[in-house]
Amino acid sequence: MANTADISRGMIIKLDGSLYSVVEFGENKTARAAAKVWAKLKGVDNNRSIEKTWNSGDTIYPVRVERKYYQYLYKDDTGYNFMDNETFEQVAVAENLVDAPQFLKEGAEVSVLFNTETEQPMSVELPDKIELLVTYSEPGVRGDTATRTLKPATVETGATVMVPLFVNEGELIRVNTKSGEYVERVK
Repeated sequence: MANTADISRGMIIKLDGSLYSVVEFGENKTARAAAKVWAKLKGVDNNRSIEKTWNSGDTIYPVRVERKYYQYLYKDDTGYNFMDNETFEQVAVAENLVDAPQFLKEGAEVSVLFNTETEQPMSVELPDKIELLVTYSEPGVRGDTATRTLKPATVETGATVMVPLFVNEGELIRVNTKSGEYVERVK
C-alpha cells in the first residue's frame, strides 16, 4: 500500500474502479488545517480528466505498469496491431488507447504500457517527435514572410499538419506527436 506522499507524475493509480495517470500534483498547507494533496488525473481506460484531493497521508492504490517496446504493423477490424521486437508476439489495441493514431506509420517503434495484474495493454505512446514525408502541399506565395504564415500539408499517414510556407511536397518534416505541430524540416 502507498500513501499520498508517494504520488509522482506519470504514476498510474486505481480510483473508483478506473485507472488514472497523474498529470500534475501538489500540496496545500494552511496554518490551521491539515495538509491536503491534490492531483490532476487523466483516465487511462476512459477519456475523463478529473481533479482529486486527499488528506495528507491517505492511502492510494498504485497499479504496477510495465513498458514494452513494440513495432506498429497494421490496422484492421480488431484495432491497431503491434509486434514485440524480442518475442515477435502480436497484440491488438483499440484506437482510443493510442495517443496519436493519425501519426502512426507502419514500422514505427512505440511503447506500450501493460497492466501487470491483468497483462492487458493500457495505452500506446508514440515517440515525442516523429519524421514524416509531406505527400501534398500547396506551393507557398513568394514574399509572404512578414508574419509566421502557415499552410496545411498532408503527410504520409494522411494527417494534416500546419507547416511554414517554405516546406514543399516530398520533403521530410519532424512533427511533435503530443501537440500535432510542425517542429522542423529534416535534412
